Amino acid sequence: MRAYERLEVKDLEICLAGTGRDVVSELSLTVGAGEVLGLVGESGSGKTTVALALLGHARRGLEITRGEIALDGVNLLTLSPQEMREFRGAKVAYVPQDPSAALNPTLKIGSQLTECLTSHPGAVDEVRSRVAEVLAEVRLDAQPEMMKRYPHQLSGGQQQRVAIAMAFCCRPSLIVLDEPTTGLDVSTQRHVLETIRNLCKTYGVAAVYVSHDLAVVGGLVSKVAVMYAGRVIELGATYPVFNTPVHPYTRGLLAAAPSPERAEVLTGIDGQPPRPGRRPQGCFFAPRCSFAIDRCRVETPAPVQVRSQVVRCFRASEIVHAERERVVLTPLPDSIAEPSLSLKDISAKYGSQPVLHGVSLDLAPERCVAVVGESGSGKTTLARCIVGLHSNWEGDIRFEGNPLARGTRRRSKDVLRRIQYIFQNPYTSLNPRKTIGQILAQPLDHYFDMSRREMSDRAAKVLQEVSLGEDFLGRYPDQLSGGERQRVAIARAIVVEPDVLVCDEVTSALDVSVQAVIVELLRRLQREHGLSMVFITHNLALVRSVAQKVVVLNEGRIVEHGSVEKVLEHPEDPYTIKLIEDVPKLAPADEPVLSGY
Repeated sequence: MRAYERLEVKDLEICLAGTGRDVVSELSLTVGAGEVLGLVGESGSGKTTVALALLGHARRGLEITRGEIALDGVNLLTLSPQEMREFRGAKVAYVPQDPSAALNPTLKIGSQLTECLTSHPGAVDEVRSRVAEVLAEVRLDAQPEMMKRYPHQLSGGQQQRVAIAMAFCCRPSLIVLDEPTTGLDVSTQRHVLETIRNLCKTYGVAAVYVSHDLAVVGGLVSKVAVMYAGRVIELGATYPVFNTPVHPYTRGLLAAAPSPERAEVLTGIDGQPPRPGRRPQGCFFAPRCSFAIDRCRVETPAPVQVRSQVVRCFRASEIVHAERERVVLTPLPDSIAEPSLSLKDISAKYGSQPVLHGVSLDLAPERCVAVVGESGSGKTTLARCIVGLHSNWEGDIRFEGNPLARGTRRRSKDVLRRIQYIFQNPYTSLNPRKTIGQILAQPLDHYFDMSRREMSDRAAKVLQEVSLGEDFLGRYPDQLSGGERQRVAIARAIVVEPDVLVCDEVTSALDVSVQAVIVELLRRLQREHGLSMVFITHNLALVRSVAQKVVVLNEGRIVEHGSVEKVLEHPEDPYTIKLIEDVPKLAPADEPVLSGY
């Protein structure tokens, strides 16, 4: 049966309140029953703004000024506030990017899932069995121990799975997923994606999947909408968009995505997306586009059909035939220098619960060791032991041959400066009451004797290095997207010029273009400043482009280690083999994943 259009968005416009300056404009989309539409683009392109609009909601300072959002024939923008409250959860559900903000920290997991169902009478007949069913669908055990846990007692990946379960529990008509697999390891991610795919197909649910992870999108969605500066600039079925992209921006995103098969130089897109009110005349992408001509700078391109895609580009018919090049990365030779950081037989506990068991690794100067494994394997605990945030461990950690004390309070100021930590979650690691300039100035003021002018200049320089501008200095974290907040967190770590950088999923919130810029920045710091890195990640494809050695953790034990080429190309342990098999591939299948009904 042919899919009917469950969601129809027509000429949607969202503006800054009271100004008439558009944040999203001329946006039209359709999603059929059982289909998944991927919404991709850089941070700040308007993806989350559109996602929230599909719930009939606009963020603070924004207003929906024009258009129609019809779900099963009902225009959400005409509903009263009371009608919209009843619609949300029952008919349209949302999975946010930050799972810790989606869950009530004062309620147990079982209570929150039960509340979702009882708040929408008639959603299901048997609440308890539905809770158990939906938890099983997202790979969680509905045993009493899990149901009695609070959100802070779950890992980031477990929190995200609970948030997905809450969204699906009432079997809505539309699911809006905003980066739902950001905090998940590849194995859990694959299971969650399969769950989303199967549930959408089984129940005829329309889904809009917002993501910067092109590989995830390629393996899940039926069609892709590429957004830039608030507009859809390329729209089409997944296979042609990812294999024969037409718009220069789409080509740039794909060039920045890491390959799981080989190490490549990751090339980000030069420049930054324009912000609302500062968008140029003509094509918004023209200042960053190598294909731009004079016409692009004065005229706004209208949507045109090129092959099977709808694209906004004057030169689309020429660009579609242009070659795309990828540069293979030259591997670094094995270092013969003494390790800058050495761990031997590290065993760690939380209370009486063992988490790490005899972990050993060496980190050479100007080199990177990647630590990979599923959620709960002990990766973050290992990182916290290194930087002194977890003190309940046994073994020996040495920095430049000298033993490191177990806690930060027992370490010297110089050691604290030289070993920096970048946290996984940019939403909770930045002080919401301070501007970005103040956040970056604080470590400079603590570690160095600098004037205010010197601190401001240094902060502005580092913001440029992480693809942000000087105008971010006066902003607060809540005025930034998730990717922009993570770049600020990275800037805060490198602003004090450390020798060892412990990166805990630092690229999970970044779009592929900025991820490429950050990876190349870190590689440059390695070369120029002898920077060493412990790089914790779920993204095994990225490991090839950033690390020389890799350590695979499973339940707190190292099950495999060695060079990146050896471990990823010739894995020996069954656990490693399974991880590699679960890595999403950028190239999608020839046919759309979900054909609908």
